[in-house]
This record gives sequence, structure tokens and C-alpha cells, in this order.
Amino acid sequence: MSISMTKRSPQFPTISLESVSLLAMEWTEQLTPELKRRVLAETRVRKVLAEAFVCRKGEPVTAWIGVLTGLVKLASTMPNGRSVSFTGVPAGGWFGEGSLLKNESRRYEAIALRDSVIAYMPRSTFMLLLDSSVAFNRFLLNQLNERLGQFIGMVERDRALDPEARLATELAALFNPQLYPGNKSDLAISQEELAHLVGLSRQRVNRALKSLVQAGLIQVDYKELRILDLEGLRHFEQRCATTSIRGNLEKGRERS
Repeated sequence: MSISMTKRSPQFPTISLESVSLLAMEWTEQLTPELKRRVLAETRVRKVLAEAFVCRKGEPVTAWIGVLTGLVKLASTMPNGRSVSFTGVPAGGWFGEGSLLKNESRRYEAIALRDSVIAYMPRSTFMLLLDSSVAFNRFLLNQLNERLGQFIGMVERDRALDPEARLATELAALFNPQLYPGNKSDLAISQEELAHLVGLSRQRVNRALKSLVQAGLIQVDYKELRILDLEGLRHFEQRCATTSIRGNLEKGRERS
């Protein structure tokens, strides 16, 4: 089987679905055999090179998109040319259900941070699952709820000036068990990829990682990261704020 790859366009020849684990996704578990057959028959799987577009902002939304392998960044380029990163989607994650349900043009772009295998489920198949499977509806409801919480956290992250808190929030989001059930505790990711996700320099990410390691929250190896305390990452900003308040109180007592 040959795979043709280009640098900037998502238009790649279809790869055999037999080469990927599409039906290992959590949302397929309770589908009927016929629905599983339709998913396999109608979903397109493509390889997208690093830095290439998985989908583009402003284009019609025609598919629900899943990351089978690799890592994808959701972002938006402003009219002034400035790029704003929203979040990363690791292997096992799906996105775009909101735009499909609202039948609107895509409001962001998705870019592969490394060579990735991407699944595109057509709108017709997506709507078939929505109309036919209670379990799929429940999955989507949970997905949308978790996504809302994730983006609320993103707003909080971007308003926090502390790079360590921003990085901790992004790492915790990548291990959301509902959105990305394939991520347990380890993630193959480079500091450069993390820098793209959180909008910091590679050097600043390096310093922030060291702080999180010293806090006992993560372990960092070459191009790999292990989560030691997921709850600690999720509440890192609160813990820092509490520590700062205690420090200020202690200083106040000393002065008095």
C-alpha cells in the first residue's frame, strides 16, 4: 500500500481503514453491527504531515474529525496575522461536533503538530449515529459538556500571567478522560510542540516544565512526559494562589 503525502493540503489519498483502530474508539462500543459497518465503510482516513492543515477556518464543515495517531492543534489566525492557540487534540480525540450540529462554517483551523493519521466521518454518517444510537447521543452530550469546561479553563489559563499555571492547565486538558480516553499517564510530546500549544517560547516552556517537575506533578524524559499527579495539575493555579496568600500573611505577621 502506498501513501502519497503533500505539505500543505489536507487532500490526501485514502488509507485502508484496516490499518487503523477506528473501532477501538469508546463511542463505537455500543453501536449495532450495521452502524459499525457504516462507520467503517463511509469514514475516510488520511495521513497528514506535520505542519499541514487537517481542516481550514472558514470552510464548510462536512465531517466529524478524529485523531487516530499523532497530535493536532486547534487555532485561529486573526485578521492582523496573529495566531491564537485553543487546545491540542491527541490520539483518541474527536472534534467538530458543535459545528456539525449548528451547520456553520468552521471557526478555527486544525494543524498537525507531527505526522498524524486523521479520520473524517461524513456529516451523513454522523447524523445517522445521532438519529439511531442513544449511546452515541450520551457520548456526544458528555463530549460537549467536557469541551465547554475545557474552554472555560482555557479562558482562565490565558488570563493567568503565570506560565507554569498555563502549562499545567494545558497538560491537564490533554489527559481529560472523557475527551481523550486513550491518554492514561504518558504522552509522547516535545517541548516545541508544547510551546505551540500554550503560546510560549520553547525556553519558557522548559523552565515551566522544571517547576512542575520540582512540584512532583510530572516526570519529563526525552520527547515524552509522564503525569504523576493529574489533580495537582488541574488545581495548580489554585495551589499557587493559596501559597502566595499564605506567604503574604506570614510576611504580614513578621512585620507586625
